[in-house]
Amino acid sequence: MRPHSSGRAKDFRPVPNIVTLLPFIVLIGAMFLMTRSAKKKQQAAAQMRDEMQAGTGVRTIGGMYATVKEIHEDTVLLEVAPGVHAIYAKNAIGAVLADEEYNRILDGADPIHHDEPVVPDDASSLTGDAAAEKPGKIDMGKADAPADAEPAADEAKEAKDADEAKDTVKADADTAKDDKKSGDDAK
Repeated sequence: MRPHSSGRAKDFRPVPNIVTLLPFIVLIGAMFLMTRSAKKKQQAAAQMRDEMQAGTGVRTIGGMYATVKEIHEDTVLLEVAPGVHAIYAKNAIGAVLADEEYNRILDGADPIHHDEPVVPDDASSLTGDAAAEKPGKIDMGKADAPADAEPAADEAKEAKDADEAKDTVKADADTAKDDKKSGDDAK
């Protein structure tokens, strides 16, 4: 028989510390809350689809607006355009719209919000000089030049500048070729 030194080493089992278990508890709690909120959203969507009636406007999850014509157990017949009908799954209905909102979207009429500030299309109305300028006329800085100015001289100068630029580019290309050749010859 073996001598038994101490019973303590044999019976020692580490007791789980609450700090060790805390991350697992938090993770389980977070998962519970997420599934609960997702379930509430699903129930609300199902209730919305059940309240759907023929003649109401809907928006599909793809963003298409249509009018409900018939409702079946799992499908809905939608009129996507006058005389054009399509069958959709009930789950494809993203929102049932109020009549006024649906009509506003179909007509393209955007209600004017009187309490929102009006933002101008251009910055000139923000400087205060807008009253001095005539509407519809754009000042390009050439209003002071006489009408019979010499446009031919300007065109000749521009052509000369363009030719000089071409010559410079060609010279740079020739130099690069020569450098490459001399580099290849050195190898």
